Amino acid sequence: MKIRSLFLSLLSLILFLPSPIFAHFGMVIPSTNSVDQSNNSLRLEISFSHPMELEGMNMEKPKRFGVFKAGKIFDLTNSLKESRILNHKAWISKYTVKRPGIYQFFVEPVPYWEPAEDSFIIHYTKTIVGAFGYEEGWDRTIGLKTEIMPLTRPFGLYAGNTFRGVVLLNGKPVPFSDIEIEYYNRDRKITPPTPYHITQTIKADKNGVFTYTVPWPGWWGFAALNSSPTRLKYKGTPKDVELGAVIWVYFNPWK
Repeated sequence: MKIRSLFLSLLSLILFLPSPIFAHFGMVIPSTNSVDQSNNSLRLEISFSHPMELEGMNMEKPKRFGVFKAGKIFDLTNSLKESRILNHKAWISKYTVKRPGIYQFFVEPVPYWEPAEDSFIIHYTKTIVGAFGYEEGWDRTIGLKTEIMPLTRPFGLYAGNTFRGVVLLNGKPVPFSDIEIEYYNRDRKITPPTPYHITQTIKADKNGVFTYTVPWPGWWGFAALNSSPTRLKYKGTPKDVELGAVIWVYFNPWK
């Protein structure tokens, strides 16, 4: 009886321990976020993962992939080639920059079903590339259902700089949105001291503005999360949908 009682106590403890749910991030990572005359070819990696822990998830072919430049959207979905990133299904694209400008690469994925959260996830993800010294228009929005409008120029940054942005949903600022922030730990140099350090969490203010100072160089993802008013069905049952506005920004080392 004592052994059975001990077993039941241990089982109850395991069942009621909170299991960590790690942050998901849509990812659009170019080979560089600043193009000059010496290198105008970009290789873009499109995936879905836990970037700090380097744990990938399978990503179906995106619903839409494109670039926003000179005030117009150009569809690049047909340029996608299936690949493997973090040992999971992902996509790559190549793009040649021919003119000075601001190039916003974005992806709209198909909804991802997450059993652990009993909901769908849709992350509208973008990154911004400056070309040949051109700067005008880096704060323009693409017109995605949800996106982050940068208030800090999203290229030419150093580690230690502060990044600011506005969370938009249907083109309007969202007060007090939750913002999850993670580092793309591709070189495996960072070991978080506790689970709390894997994902940094902040809130936007009443105007939808958020601020974060990046501690070390590399690619950093900012994901603003909101709930969709529209539910999607999973096996005939309506389920909640998490809408993420994600932007990836590179911070150079300070030498």
